[in-house]
Amino acid sequence: MTDRNSIIGKVDWPLLLMFFALVLIGWLSIYSAGMSEEYHPIYDFTKFCGKQMMWIGISLAMGFIILLLDAKFFDAFAFWIYALVVFLLVVVLVYGKATKGATSWIDFGSGIKLQPSEFAKLGTALALASFLGRQDADLRNRNTRIGVYLIVFIPAALVLLQHDAGSALVFASFIFLLYREGMPYAGTLMIMTAVAVAVFVLTLVWSPKVMCIVLGSLFVLTLAYYLYYRKKGIWTMVALFAVYFAFIFAVDYVFYKVLEPHQRLRIEVILGMNDDIKNVGYNLHQSRIAIGSGGFWGKGFLQGTQTKYDFVPEQHTDFIFCTIGEEAGFKGSLVVILLYVGMLVRIIKLAERQKLAFSRIYGYAIAGIIFVHVAINIGMTIGLVPVIGIPLPFLSYGGSSLLAFTIMLAIFVKQDANRLKIL
Repeated sequence: MTDRNSIIGKVDWPLLLMFFALVLIGWLSIYSAGMSEEYHPIYDFTKFCGKQMMWIGISLAMGFIILLLDAKFFDAFAFWIYALVVFLLVVVLVYGKATKGATSWIDFGSGIKLQPSEFAKLGTALALASFLGRQDADLRNRNTRIGVYLIVFIPAALVLLQHDAGSALVFASFIFLLYREGMPYAGTLMIMTAVAVAVFVLTLVWSPKVMCIVLGSLFVLTLAYYLYYRKKGIWTMVALFAVYFAFIFAVDYVFYKVLEPHQRLRIEVILGMNDDIKNVGYNLHQSRIAIGSGGFWGKGFLQGTQTKYDFVPEQHTDFIFCTIGEEAGFKGSLVVILLYVGMLVRIIKLAERQKLAFSRIYGYAIAGIIFVHVAINIGMTIGLVPVIGIPLPFLSYGGSSLLAFTIMLAIFVKQDANRLKIL
């Protein structure tokens, strides 16, 4: 009979099994991505797979320690953890090491590096959960919303100053949490953002003149609908369309004056405006070849030619999904995607059964972070979004990423296990 007072008996094993499966798939994929004609054992600590095995051990040990701590610790020290990661983000700006255009790393020497932006998402999730978990917190109150904006904006802005737009973009994932917690107009904001992105992309593809005609037609149809059915909020709708019309003429300025040259090139490649497959479009071109060549069944473990001969740069990190697509094919890719979907569904289900607001809010926060990471990473490997360089959770090589996501998940598992003690 299971001892309800033991850690093993109270943790959610379906969630943990999905975590272990993803970590194992990631480790084997990293080994395959770093494989060469020379024989290298999987535990070779001079290779990526050996180093990742070390980080897996560290991450599992840290996760186990978290399960032994008092669940109240994370609420009590949430803002201290948040302050620490903000401090580390400031340190990076002063002493950080530049890698591929982004100053995101603190180098401790001997090959040990830390990327604070990975832990900043964790710190922000804890701070939001603690702040919104108070009894007097109400997102309908302006002061509460201002507090939320500041908590998210400070680390996001510091990450953006590191020229790491990909990691900064992940902070937008907290909109899902705010929607769940009933922030006014959060759903409208998500729709408005999606429409703004569509306007931006279509203006680049078609031209401002054509977009004005298209948007003007939509405005006439929407106005007729409001008038015919006597809908409220007609002036809000008119003002919103006016903003979109103004945005059409600001697209060129944003694209050529605000975005960095490499960011513009990546967008041009995605939209087919630039076919430079030898330079900026090389990663995406090779990624598509690798995934497409896997077919339905895949070429088999360690049999991927694109993987073995290192045709896809960064295949062990940001493009690890290419290895899975080539060697495991569509079926293997589908298994990985289903594991992520299962994990997200499980986290949300567990979040809804929490008795403490802190635990529920934190669960939704990490679900949003994982979802955005997975959607963007897989999207960029198959050409649906620009290459912005964020890791695939639990799969990509990297100690900072694996450790941060493991801690993130372990804290939630601990909170869920603790719910039985809450009256």
